[in-house]
Amino acid sequence: MMPAARQISRPEFIALIAGLMALNALAIDIMLPALPAMGEALRVAHENERQYVITSYLIGFGIAQLFFGPISDRFGRRPPLIVGLSVYIVAAVLAAIAPNFTTLLIFRFVQGMGAASTRVIGQSAVRDRFSGRTMAEVMSLIFMVFMAIPVIAPSIGQLLLFSGHWQLIFLFMAGLATLTAIWAYFRLEESLTEENRRPLHPKVIAEGFGLVFSNRSALFYGVSSIFVMGALFGFIGTAQQIYVDIYGLGAWFPLAFAGVAGLMAVSSFLNSRIVGRFGMRRVTHSALATFALLSGLWLLLALSDMLPFIVFMIVFSLTMFSFGMLGSNAQALAMEPLGAVAGTASSVFGFLQTVGGAAIGAWIGAHFDGTVVPTATGFFLLALVAIGCVLIAEKGRLFGVSPQYQKKN
Repeated sequence: MMPAARQISRPEFIALIAGLMALNALAIDIMLPALPAMGEALRVAHENERQYVITSYLIGFGIAQLFFGPISDRFGRRPPLIVGLSVYIVAAVLAAIAPNFTTLLIFRFVQGMGAASTRVIGQSAVRDRFSGRTMAEVMSLIFMVFMAIPVIAPSIGQLLLFSGHWQLIFLFMAGLATLTAIWAYFRLEESLTEENRRPLHPKVIAEGFGLVFSNRSALFYGVSSIFVMGALFGFIGTAQQIYVDIYGLGAWFPLAFAGVAGLMAVSSFLNSRIVGRFGMRRVTHSALATFALLSGLWLLLALSDMLPFIVFMIVFSLTMFSFGMLGSNAQALAMEPLGAVAGTASSVFGFLQTVGGAAIGAWIGAHFDGTVVPTATGFFLLALVAIGCVLIAEKGRLFGVSPQYQKKN
């Protein structure tokens, strides 16, 4: 039996959930500088195939969420989390000693499966404790801390590579996950009460999935995130090639990556300050429209061959600044109506966003042709599709407020 954690403060709760979810970002972004070294050491034939190190992790991460959701609704949040973290740690250690590229991809897939617990339990625990604009504010603060990892992760990966051993990256991930697991084991309270737990029975599970898929607003906000995340994964998969092969940054690539991620963290903090005043819908819709316009400008400049590095960094940074206000709010809007099945809802949306986003991102990455045109095209088209999903969710009305908030006022 797990020991009961003492009451945790709101700041520590936010920091802990952010730390748990940041393990996922770490497992992706810390790998980027090491992809060429790994590809050479494991004799990967084509440089675009190195991206599978990211894709295999994301697929495992997405699929396993379907299982962690119902399990966490039955057994609570803490036990599945500790199991998932244990899988993450063991898989990272085994990946460090993988003898070939295929074996490495298998362990990356398993590592992603373990990481799925952090995403499902993290969002479920937030929904257990908060709702409405307060939930959006908390999610923004978590996302802000979460974004600190992409700021530093590539630099950490680069530093570890100076030793000459890319395997140290996996051991570093295992060590950090171990410390986070200990923190969660002793400090994270169980947020799902006994009376709110759902039996782990096929009929009950099906009912939970039915509640998620039958809620138009929640479903289409969740689906909109598939396309936005697909754009992000498409860039992450080609980031090393864009920064190093196109713009020749070499070892300075992590610094450029960190600059963009830092702006996203600032954007998330700003969102936490304004979402309570203007509402999730108004902020989300404005951010999505801005994301689409800036993506269109990026594509136009790329097609016109008017995209030197400084212009690229300005336009792309502003695009991702809008993403920082979009991601956490869209997830909060998807989760808001589904508090009774928070674990299942988190797992469904996590599966759709991760697997769907990874597939879209892999498709974008596979079309890398030595320019940023495929990536910019993906951003713009996916932003338009995401807007269409939001229009369906809101029955064609944008920039409004929630019905619950209208009743209160």
